[in-house]
Amino acid sequence: MKFHYCPNCGAALIDRTAGDDGPTPYCQHCQQFWFPSFSDCVIVLVANEANEIALVKMPYLSTRYAGFVSGYMKPGETAETTARREVEEELGLTLTSLRFTGTYWFGKTDTLMHGFIGLTADHELVPSKELASAQWVAATDVPDLLFPDRPENTAFSVYRAYMAR
Repeated sequence: MKFHYCPNCGAALIDRTAGDDGPTPYCQHCQQFWFPSFSDCVIVLVANEANEIALVKMPYLSTRYAGFVSGYMKPGETAETTARREVEEELGLTLTSLRFTGTYWFGKTDTLMHGFIGLTADHELVPSKELASAQWVAATDVPDLLFPDRPENTAFSVYRAYMAR
């Protein structure tokens, strides 16, 4: 999100050069730069020892396609803490390991997604009220159920990292 008005005093911002960052919104009254902001989110592929992957459906995203556990980071949380929290909240599972796969930009919502592969020994999924459904699916069947593979579909990037392990 690009600031047009100062969040502190409400004054209109002007562009001012900020070192190597170039023209950046600046408040002359507060004498402060306001760099663009964005949200941070995690996406977690959860797998068990049977090579099954937990797929979830969020009713506000789609009734046709499934995805992986995801959620926004809270202030003060690390991406790893958020990933473990979201898996426990959405599926009732505790992860035995967590591996970072990378970061992915989702321009539609100006969100930086932090990708993870989480392993669990637990088998029973206890979906939260936030989900329409959750199920274990054989890893090889997952591509048929995810949102279509496109450059902005982070789930496929995380899935490919899982399959390459």
